[in-house]
Amino acid sequence: MYATMPEKIPEDAIKDDPVSNMLVDSFGRLHTYLRISLTERCNLRCQYCMPAEGVDLTPSPLIMSTNEIVRLANLFVSSGVNKIRLTGGEPSIRKDIAEICSKLSNLKGLNTLAMTTNGLALSRKLPSLKASGLNLLNISLDTLVPAKFEFMTRRKGHERVMESIYTAVDLGYNPVKVNCVVMRGFNDDEICDFVELTKDKPINVRFIEFMPFDGNVWNVKKLVSYAEMLDIVGKRYAGLKRIQDHPTETAKNFTVDGHLGTVSFITSMTDHFCSGCNRLRLLADGNLKVCLFGPSEVSLRDPIRAGADDDELRQIIGAAVKRKKASHAGMLDIAKTPNRPMIHIGG
Repeated sequence: MYATMPEKIPEDAIKDDPVSNMLVDSFGRLHTYLRISLTERCNLRCQYCMPAEGVDLTPSPLIMSTNEIVRLANLFVSSGVNKIRLTGGEPSIRKDIAEICSKLSNLKGLNTLAMTTNGLALSRKLPSLKASGLNLLNISLDTLVPAKFEFMTRRKGHERVMESIYTAVDLGYNPVKVNCVVMRGFNDDEICDFVELTKDKPINVRFIEFMPFDGNVWNVKKLVSYAEMLDIVGKRYAGLKRIQDHPTETAKNFTVDGHLGTVSFITSMTDHFCSGCNRLRLLADGNLKVCLFGPSEVSLRDPIRAGADDDELRQIIGAAVKRKKASHAGMLDIAKTPNRPMIHIGG
């Protein structure tokens, strides 16, 4: 009933249109959503994102400049992308974040400019970011217990993240999306506490299955499945109702009777949504990644700096998109496949 199907466009519409064709893979999926990592740097050290010893960061001269980001974003938007999400690292620590938001939000054809952030340094910057065109916000928070926050992130700052969530609500973001990676033995006992955040505020809590990336010591025993999380919430909240989702939606969305906000589940491991995938990722070093869990990447930074024109870039992008596979390999195979740490890929 809720199976996702890929967003497709008629074959006749793309045969003679290299702009549209650039974003269509060999399975007919149209990619209208671009995630851009602005930096590999972060002010937290979350255990599922970064190994304890840290990671080698790309030297600053090899990180995309503001002009390169805007040029590539314009190329994607003029070709059919209508949603961009800024990620990191932690995107809010980039000094020119407001300038980037302003330039991207003015791209003709872009409907949504979103950001995923840990919220640590967000509260004081958010008014200017909203004024610069940032119109959708996801804030990552994996525990409501300050001591557990410090353990998971290896840093203090729980109260600052909560302040950012409430500031976003006060500024009119609706919904404010709160991303929570659920891990057995760490925060699976807080699932219903997170649901309570949605009681009186327009908050969408998004429970995410724990995913394997280099250095995060993933183990299937730490995975709390969608079915298990849904059972926990359903037993506590009898008025849990499924929403009919858009075909390209990554989340399974629910309302709760009497709650202003909503609850969602991101089921990448146990019930993937690859058939409806419309997402591409541009990493901070300028590499294009067509699948979060796939190791293959292609540089767009290098041809830009070598003088490539837009048509040449479109050819490189289109070829990469055409190589995208039908689905990822499955969680156990993903865990054995070399991939970058999440801080390099972008959350």
